[in-house]
Amino acid sequence: MSGSSPSQQGRGGANQGPEAVSLDGSWPFLALLEELGIGIDPQLLRLALTHRSYAFEMGGLPTNERLEFLGDAVLEIGVTDYLYRAFPDYPEGRMAKLRAAVVSTVSLGRLARRLEIGPRVMLGKGEAHTGGHDRTSILADTTEALLGATELSSGLPEALRLVHHLFDPLVDEAVRSGAGTDWKTALQEMCAELGIEVPEYQVNGSGPDHNRRYEARAVVDGRARAACVGHSKKEAEQGAAHLAVEELSRRHQMTIPDA
Repeated sequence: MSGSSPSQQGRGGANQGPEAVSLDGSWPFLALLEELGIGIDPQLLRLALTHRSYAFEMGGLPTNERLEFLGDAVLEIGVTDYLYRAFPDYPEGRMAKLRAAVVSTVSLGRLARRLEIGPRVMLGKGEAHTGGHDRTSILADTTEALLGATELSSGLPEALRLVHHLFDPLVDEAVRSGAGTDWKTALQEMCAELGIEVPEYQVNGSGPDHNRRYEARAVVDGRARAACVGHSKKEAEQGAAHLAVEELSRRHQMTIPDA
C-alpha cells in the first residue's frame, strides 16, 4: 500500500486540495487496510474524501458521490451475505430489518467516528464551519465512498473482506440487541395484551443542528419509563420503547412480541 494517510485538516478544509492530502498509517482506516493487507489507490482515496461542497468551491472537481453509490452496493452485498449464511433460520423480513439497522446512516456515522474519517473529509468552508466534519450524513456517505474506492482498487473479494471485518460484528450486536425489531410496535402489542392504553412518548431535543441529541421516554400506564438518547427522534423513541418492553417483560413475565 502506498505511503501516507490523509492528514487531519482544520475546520476550513477547503484551503487544501486533494493533492495536499498525505497518506500515512496514522489514520485508523488506513492502518486497518494495512493490517488486512488490502491496498487502496491514493487518487481514489482522495476522491472518496472529496465532498461536493469542496469540489464546488475548487471550481468543479469530481466528487465522491459515484464512489458512494458503488460502496453502498458493496456494503449491501457483504451484509446480506453474512446475514444469509450466519442466520439460516431467519426469514427474509427479519434479515431485511437487521440489514437496514446495520447499514443505516446512524450506524455508518458511528463507525466513521471510530475510524476517524471525519477530520479527513475535504469540505467547503461553509460546510466545515457548520460542523460538517462530524455531521452523521456526511460521515456515512464518505464511509460508503471509501468502500467503493477499496473495491475499485483491490477488487470485490477484498472489498467484501473489509466489509465483513467491519460489519459482521455489528450484525451480531444488532441481533443481540434486537435492532431489527420495531420496538414501538412491540410495546403497543404488549400494552394491548395487558389491557392498558396505547403508550405515548416524551421527547426533548438538545445540542446544535449538526449534532442534535434527543432524549425520549415511553409513557406506559401513566408513568414515564427509562430514558433513551439518540441522534434522531425516531432512534430515541425506538430505544425508549425497547427499554419499556424489557421492563414490562420482566415485571409481567411476558414473551416479547416478534414485531
